[in-house]
Amino acid sequence: MITNVQPGQLHEFYRSSAWERLRAEVLAEYKYECQHCKARGYYTKANTVHHVRHVKRYPELALSKTYTDGQGYEQQNLVPLCHACHEQAHDHRQKEKPKPLTKERW
Repeated sequence: MITNVQPGQLHEFYRSSAWERLRAEVLAEYKYECQHCKARGYYTKANTVHHVRHVKRYPELALSKTYTDGQGYEQQNLVPLCHACHEQAHDHRQKEKPKPLTKERW
């Protein structure tokens, strides 16, 4: 079982039985609802569990549902998100907004 993810082991970690079990548990606890969409008043099915404390930077928290912040408060580390919210959380694959059409661009 992987308890502390080493550099270059991300793929193995996300395929491990420990992560798969924890992921399923977190999704079920939150009833498969995207927590970012829910906070905005929408219902979207969550299909991803996001690490608030990213695995690359905090490998010791890879299998932790919570973490303690700098003020001693316990915070959620694993949050169910839909694909779009997960991409947004990581600033991945965001479509570039087209520049407005101006006289110069026309």
